[in-house]
Amino acid sequence: MTITVLSAVVSLQTLDAQTPDQWRDSLSVLSKAISQHPKSVDLRLRKAAANIELSQWDYAIEEYGRVLDLEPRNLTALYFRAYAYGQMRRYTLAKSDYEAILRQVPTNFNALLGLAMTNRKLDKPVEALDALNQLVQFSPDSAYAYAARAGLETEMNQYDAAIFDWDEAIRRDSANIEFRASKVDVLLTMNKKNEARTLLNEMIRMGVPRAALKEWLERCK
Repeated sequence: MTITVLSAVVSLQTLDAQTPDQWRDSLSVLSKAISQHPKSVDLRLRKAAANIELSQWDYAIEEYGRVLDLEPRNLTALYFRAYAYGQMRRYTLAKSDYEAILRQVPTNFNALLGLAMTNRKLDKPVEALDALNQLVQFSPDSAYAYAARAGLETEMNQYDAAIFDWDEAIRRDSANIEFRASKVDVLLTMNKKNEARTLLNEMIRMGVPRAALKEWLERCK
């Protein structure tokens, strides 16, 4: 029985992870399928995803552009094209795509986060903070929304606000050691050594090796 190009594509969908050579093989299969079905959005999205896996940013951007020619409001193509633009440091174009998503879905978590990070790259901290404020507003149960805002507030030297947000992130994800470590950094920046030491001792009780915290413990003296 002869296997068709399309059935080969279906078999590729079942692979959770592939090596670079396997991704290149996937590209070959997908390119043949697209030549037979040039208006298939699904095939083009899969090809662009393979381009991204291989860090072929230009090809991914081109393919997502073709998807958007077929479906101008395709959120997947807009998001991952923005991501590819970001990888190429074409931040203004990335920002435009994130904003296009948010015009359709103002509460989209990934687009708001992507827009905030892109505005940071563009040295627009106020706009980045505005996006993160919206992220927290629309996703109040997300520890990562508070953590993202805390990171930016720290960069902006808004330490009291950052401490508040790290506390909110920790409250929502109490097992996250990175959140606690980031709060320690801010406390030490504020010269709040006793509070930092208390938090470090909590981390030790949680199982973090004391040796891993040695530098911070030294700074608490």
